[in-house]
Amino acid sequence: MRLHDYIRSTARMPFKLGQHDCATFATGWVLAATGRDISEGLAGRYRTYAGGLRQVRKLGYDDHVALIAAHLPERASIADAMPGDIAVVEGEDGLALGICAGDHVQVLTERGFGVVDMAQALRVFEVR
Repeated sequence: MRLHDYIRSTARMPFKLGQHDCATFATGWVLAATGRDISEGLAGRYRTYAGGLRQVRKLGYDDHVALIAAHLPERASIADAMPGDIAVVEGEDGLALGICAGDHVQVLTERGFGVVDMAQALRVFEVR
């Protein structure tokens, strides 16, 4: 699946923790792009930020970023980011995951889709 098609296919879905949030948006893209499900069954198992963190910790990860880091190689530099990579950015409630799309990161917030300048990315993970 192409990145543009994935973003367009998810754009009308309302934000809902555990079903359509930054983590499911990012892991859904990895599944669509590679055929690998790295979500470890988290979708649908939480309805709050705290609940999501509890579920991730039950799997042995510190947070959702650590889950991504366990499955995808980290780029040596933010400048090496390619469209379709997963980026970590500062969100309203802490660290958030988004998808690199050129000079920006496509993010999902409670208000819907948004963009963050690529220069704001803290880490980038290669989707291959």
